[in-house]
Amino acid sequence: MSRTTMRVPSLDWTDPDCPVARTLDLVGDRWSLLVIRDAMDGARSFTEFQRRTGIARNILTDRLRKLISHGLLDQRTAPSGRRQEYVLTDTGRDLFPVILTLRQWGERHAFAPGETHSTLVDQHGTLVPEIAPTSADGTPLDADTTHVQKT
Repeated sequence: MSRTTMRVPSLDWTDPDCPVARTLDLVGDRWSLLVIRDAMDGARSFTEFQRRTGIARNILTDRLRKLISHGLLDQRTAPSGRRQEYVLTDTGRDLFPVILTLRQWGERHAFAPGETHSTLVDQHGTLVPEIAPTSADGTPLDADTTHVQKT
């Protein structure tokens, strides 16, 4: 599903003019992002999502429905033909940089020095490098060098 065809149900937006607020309205709860994280890591079945996250069945059912209705996941028949599976749409895959940024922030700030944690590696087994936003001319960007331009 392309960005231009994303199904965004009519919502009571927290802040209708802010892309951050709208994104949080769509995926800002803990369970939705963990489902997206696990889908990126290969989870496909209801049972897999429940096992990996520990989420209650009723909450998982609600989050999967929400993610499907917002166009982040699709539901289809598994190759075995016996059950349904959940797969990321292009819109859902577009959340990869968000998940990566949350992961890297967590590596820096949510663990004690030397405390072990999972790592993200590329297809060759190499650690994924830190991402850092830069301007068009390559200058690093942060909260002090950017501002929101209201429309």
